[in-house]
Amino acid sequence: MNNRLFAAACLLAALPAFAQDAVQEAPVIEQGKEDMGTLVDALEPKKPVRTRSIRIVRDDVGSPAVAPEPPKVSLLITFETNSATLTARSRESLQVVGQALASEKLAPFRFAIEGHADPRGNPAANLALSQARARSVRAYLVDTMKIDAARLDAVGKGDRELMNKANPDAPENRRVTIVNLSR
Repeated sequence: MNNRLFAAACLLAALPAFAQDAVQEAPVIEQGKEDMGTLVDALEPKKPVRTRSIRIVRDDVGSPAVAPEPPKVSLLITFETNSATLTARSRESLQVVGQALASEKLAPFRFAIEGHADPRGNPAANLALSQARARSVRAYLVDTMKIDAARLDAVGKGDRELMNKANPDAPENRRVTIVNLSR
């Protein structure tokens, strides 16, 4: 095996190890700090650079990177305790989200609205609650903000994807993440 083939084989064998480190969490936007420009920038797909050769993409620290995750943003949307009822502050936040989703840059795309829960309580109940909360956000965006229902999927994640594993009860574990489904 020549040196180039050997180097390529080693690189391909090493990529799965780098993939674990390359996964990044969505930026978290606190309630009341939503900004339409920030949301649009976070959710708009980044255009890849086309080349005619094999290209190794490097992340911020110089390691080979894997295919980018879809654009997403996490919002600290609050609900009434143990319910899917949006608070007044959440409805204000979702006004900005709706404006961003209706913007010219995001109008062509479909999105998943993921509801997340902290691990307090029964995992099955957390899954049901996170699904109900995702549906509640979707319903608000469709009914109040007039976003086309076909563009939004509601997905309950339960307590499986904690953002703050060191503090399971942290508010960022009770969040809504919006993921651009278009690549």
